Amino acid sequence: MDVDGTITDGSVTLLSQPDNNSILEIKTFDAHDGQGMTLGRTAGLRLGVITGRGSAALRHRMKEMGVEFVYEHQPQKTSAFQEVMQKANVPASAIAFLGDDLPDIPVMKLAGLAVAVGNATHEVKEIAHYTTKADGGKGAARELIELILKSKGIWEQMIDKARA
Repeated sequence: MDVDGTITDGSVTLLSQPDNNSILEIKTFDAHDGQGMTLGRTAGLRLGVITGRGSAALRHRMKEMGVEFVYEHQPQKTSAFQEVMQKANVPASAIAFLGDDLPDIPVMKLAGLAVAVGNATHEVKEIAHYTTKADGGKGAARELIELILKSKGIWEQMIDKARA
């Protein structure tokens, strides 16, 4: 998955400190996406993010979610995508990628399932195999994970596990 605009709403909130030299960045993650990631991981999906930015908040959240592949500072995302394929020992056709904007297009063209968030750019939606009803940072990752688990016929089992 991409990060800004897919598992966040794309907002970049910068908070100035009183010393006027320090800046804090604030990212907001959706709890439904987090539950989806947890269910996906429990079901055996291997999750990853590839983002052009870097963020301690992202690293913390991905660790909480048990996300295996975290690639930051990747303005060109294809090399990170290829590294994920190699590490996971899977072909591109076995990988779904969730994106929202122009830097995601090269990876989406490689992925077996290219998914655009509901509020993705026109160009991203045009090359996507599927567009979520949910916007980025508002349940799109959860929707994609549900779609995958339902297609595998294991969604109902995962609902039972989430209730346990």
